[in-house]
Amino acid sequence: MQIGNKLKRLRLISGMTQEEIADRCELTKGYISQLERDLTSPSIATLQDILDCLGTTLQEFFSEEADDEQVVFTESDFFVKESAEEGYAIHWIVPDAKKRLMEPIIVEIKPNCSFEEDHPHQGEEFGMVLNGSVNLYLGKERFRLKKGDCFMFKPNKTHVIRNAGKSVARILWISTPPSF
Repeated sequence: MQIGNKLKRLRLISGMTQEEIADRCELTKGYISQLERDLTSPSIATLQDILDCLGTTLQEFFSEEADDEQVVFTESDFFVKESAEEGYAIHWIVPDAKKRLMEPIIVEIKPNCSFEEDHPHQGEEFGMVLNGSVNLYLGKERFRLKKGDCFMFKPNKTHVIRNAGKSVARILWISTPPSF
């Protein structure tokens, strides 16, 4: 079980530094840092000492399921799938988004290439062009979008996005329910 993020969050909420926790528990700052990065695991006695300093108990620490949910995601959390022959890459920016109500991705499309055609399905889709210009094909309709433009639609028609520009297009794309 990974407890590092939860320990760090509790420490930050309490306004304490790693050094302060270490001093109070007779540990090293380096050990606290390793705990917060899940590089090591504490004994039950050590964890109990740390939690005492943070104003909580073992029972409260392990019973608060909602607090285990990751809130902030960084580039190190991203997963990238490149389809070089098709000319696009998908950046999953929220791990395990299939377990959530919506799924955000960043799609990069090379010039004169398209992101995979999607057939009608339930839900809604939203996107914002972060860089470049694209054509959104929704059924028989075509919409031209440039940097800063957004789209939102019910995916009840076949749809595809094609890079209409001369540089790589980047689109923040959010689907609900998750479908990528």
